[in-house]
Amino acid sequence: MRKMVIGIVLILFVVLLVIFIISAYNRLVRERNFVEEAFSTIDAYLKKRYDLIPNLVATVKGYKDYEGSTLEAVIAARNRYMSATTPEEKIENENMITGALGKLFALTEAYPDLKANTNFMKLQDELVKIEGDILQARKYYNGTVRNYNTACETFPTVLIAKNFGFKKYPFFTIENEAEKQNVKVEF
Repeated sequence: MRKMVIGIVLILFVVLLVIFIISAYNRLVRERNFVEEAFSTIDAYLKKRYDLIPNLVATVKGYKDYEGSTLEAVIAARNRYMSATTPEEKIENENMITGALGKLFALTEAYPDLKANTNFMKLQDELVKIEGDILQARKYYNGTVRNYNTACETFPTVLIAKNFGFKKYPFFTIENEAEKQNVKVEF
């Protein structure tokens, strides 16, 4: 009788352990999928933004006294982002493009005719709208990364995460202090 009770307890323990492992694994997969979905949303907005950049640069190039190094920095940053393959590379290159775009918009102070160009203003308005969308997508991404990373690092799911190869995702942050500063653009 005693062996039977021990056997039943052992079987219940194994069943509960298997249920826990399956549940924890499924939770981690679900959280990882949220992170990947959130990053793909950011990626879609950034692609939309980067599709506008050649038009913006072409409009600015129409002015003979444009700042060549600023335009080259914008194009180079855009191209690096487009060729990036990992979230870490994309985040790093996105920070570069944000700074380069800020400098590009600051050119309007030096070139008053550019302020009056309707194509430039339309493109700038579209980019401002996209920037708002990107900001919201970054917030969502960072929230899902927080939830996922927390699940990967807290006990007892950390045991499942380590054994099944779940890795932390990076937050989408601004790395360069200068990029955190507001770019002064006057119209």
